[in-house]
Amino acid sequence: MGLLDLLGFGNKTNDVQEYVAKGAIILDVRTSEEFKDGHIKGSKNIALQVLNGKIAEIKKWNKPVIACCRSGMRSGQATSILKQNGIDCINGGGWTSLQNKL
Repeated sequence: MGLLDLLGFGNKTNDVQEYVAKGAIILDVRTSEEFKDGHIKGSKNIALQVLNGKIAEIKKWNKPVIACCRSGMRSGQATSILKQNGIDCINGGGWTSLQNKL
């Protein structure tokens, strides 16, 4: 496992497919305004700024999570927060590139 993998930026295509097969929920952590401008169909939107306050709600989903944003930076932060709270999660990166992997 390399440094990029540790930061959540390694080869994601296989991970994404594995998580989709497990019934993962796609969590878009951009602002609601950004989300309205375009998003992956069926994804849920919880902005990174309020993510800590939504951990209990996310745990109730009882599903793994694929986090995404515009570029992959915020979703990397979100992945770290979710993992620290015991949620099975990967960084899907930018939503447009993630959409191409689905």
